[in-house]
Amino acid sequence: MIRVTIWNENFDERNGKKEVLAVHPNGIHNTLKEIVEELPEVEVRTATLDQPDCGLSDEILDQTDVLVWWSHQCHDEVPDELVKKIQERILKGMGFLPLHSSHYCKPLKALLGTTCDLAWRDDCYERLFCVKPGHPIAEGIPDSFEVGIDEMYSEPFDIADPDELIFVGWFDSGNVFRSGCTWTRGYGKIFYFQPGHETNSSYKNPYVRKIIQNAVTWLYNPKRREKLGSPHIDPTPEQQRQKN
Repeated sequence: MIRVTIWNENFDERNGKKEVLAVHPNGIHNTLKEIVEELPEVEVRTATLDQPDCGLSDEILDQTDVLVWWSHQCHDEVPDELVKKIQERILKGMGFLPLHSSHYCKPLKALLGTTCDLAWRDDCYERLFCVKPGHPIAEGIPDSFEVGIDEMYSEPFDIADPDELIFVGWFDSGNVFRSGCTWTRGYGKIFYFQPGHETNSSYKNPYVRKIIQNAVTWLYNPKRREKLGSPHIDPTPEQQRQKN
């Protein structure tokens, strides 16, 4: 059983932004919840910024195998103390899936050590190319597919060099973008995935949904560390061998 927590800043939804509610009537977090719940053997909960502890208490974090994150304009409202807790859980083995404008979220910036700056514009046609078709996240995904209209993100994208580049986005504006990247930090795995602007319908695309589902499965690590640190070895394996 993979325990998934989907976090959303929930700002536009709380403020009744019609353009967002038209696409996500129950909030982006519940749109994503429906996608993840199509997987077998998952337990999914949602959390939002407006809840106590931003919806991410120590208990919830400890019960989360994969944390899915969607944020746009409230990045700075996430307390630094919470960011450190999230970072620590990822280093211990929790998976992390920041989506779309979450490229600017505090946890990802802390883990990558870069600004995560990029260029953007609204409402461009996007085609996504799979450049690592043998990767588990790309299972069932064609060589390329139409995302449709989404917010355009463009290089240069100021991120730490990815361990693996799986998807590249091309936009009819002529721009390209590293749209699907993985990293490993400690025992935890990270996958950033670009599609998903709040007023567009990318999360209805069957291939986008499949990629998110594949990512959740890939990010899961059943062997999480209980604590971090540098233990002293005493006795050493060789000393034990000689004693025996």
